Amino acid sequence: MIQKVLIANRGEIAVRIIRACREMGIETVAVYSEADKEALHTQLADEAICIGPAPSSDSYLSMERIISATLVSGADAIHPGFGFLSENSKFAQLCEKCGIIFIGPDSSVIASLGNKSVARNTMESAGVPVIPGSKEPVMEAESGEKIAGEIGYPVIIKAALGGGGKGMRVAKDASEFANSFHTAQQEAVNAFGDGTMYIEHFVQHPRHIEFQILADKYGNVIHLGERDCSIQRNHQKMIEESPCIALNDTLREKMGEAAVKAAKAANYVNAGTIEFLLEKNGNFYFMEMNTRIQVEHPVTEWVTGIDLIKEQIRIADGRRLSYTQEDVKITGHAIECRINAENPKKNFRPSPGTITDMYLPGGKGVRIDAAIYSGYTVPPYYDSMLAKLIVHAKNRKEAVMKLRSALGEVIIEGIDTNVDYQYEILHHPDFVSGDIDIEFIEKMGKEKGE
Repeated sequence: MIQKVLIANRGEIAVRIIRACREMGIETVAVYSEADKEALHTQLADEAICIGPAPSSDSYLSMERIISATLVSGADAIHPGFGFLSENSKFAQLCEKCGIIFIGPDSSVIASLGNKSVARNTMESAGVPVIPGSKEPVMEAESGEKIAGEIGYPVIIKAALGGGGKGMRVAKDASEFANSFHTAQQEAVNAFGDGTMYIEHFVQHPRHIEFQILADKYGNVIHLGERDCSIQRNHQKMIEESPCIALNDTLREKMGEAAVKAAKAANYVNAGTIEFLLEKNGNFYFMEMNTRIQVEHPVTEWVTGIDLIKEQIRIADGRRLSYTQEDVKITGHAIECRINAENPKKNFRPSPGTITDMYLPGGKGVRIDAAIYSGYTVPPYYDSMLAKLIVHAKNRKEAVMKLRSALGEVIIEGIDTNVDYQYEILHHPDFVSGDIDIEFIEKMGKEKGE
């Protein structure tokens, strides 16, 4: 039985884990950098240990210091939260070697899923849809065109050694292929000294849909429905919701089954997320698997009533899942928006500093996950997220109205935040109608002339 958990993280997720542990009667140990001495998680935990200077590399990313703190405190488990060392297979392995329970999957599973090629092959072998692509390197336009016809247009031609957007071209149909191939190949040769190419189906205007899964060490795997995470900027999610209005029951079941199949194929244990790209025609493709708790987990907790952090701890403690797939019911609609210390008018420049005054909303169906308070100084060294505002209502329309209302009450003075920007998103006609994809923010920026 886990008696004491060290939280190898900071900010709102550290606070969230401490609260879950407290409700389970488990002692907690917070670790903090010198910059986080006054942080809320250090005040709420039963113990707090300083693990080094402000930079992450010397504190929250220092495996040795975190392991030392665990051993000194007598904690028998580590919860990594998200970010930092949460998906570091070497850290998980170090925990295993030291006899410390890592609240997450085995180090070997983290390593294999972190390798995109291995992960893709694993999923493909298990019958999980992956983006169709060439199996072998392509050197000639003629053979490439044949493969493109089999994959289905549009296709993207990519340099095998590519990066930075070089050596990439999209061909919408066969008439464009040869020219696009030669252009991409020449660019690849110039940039990387290699003309080896591969071809992949080009997913147009997709939604980013992820499925939450839970799996125990006895082979039981369930999914807890989906989250639509399409509202994102530079691949950073901003607003997440559950369920996704683009999914009907048939597609939801199909994607859920694929997610469970993916977890089983990877021999996965604990909480994890299977991420898909969803096309407008209903085709979906495996993108990656996140081997940790997600920032956006509260929306799933709202609609299912399942506490994901507690389940993580129970699974790590060797217990069986508390729920079967039949127990999982999606009720109502939940939306989360991330409140960050940044200035959207200045290209989202981070805005550290002291919060001089603040007010956060409450009421029925409103949840705040935060680690800030009036007088708290936001340090410049870490992620800019201050809080998550999550609402729950009986349907999407009411959830949007509730989130607008709650967001309108937020007061955070002394620093810049993205609250007004989030408010704009919530009033955009395409968001209101649910007609969104991963290009939504880019499109909104163009409309504003940015």
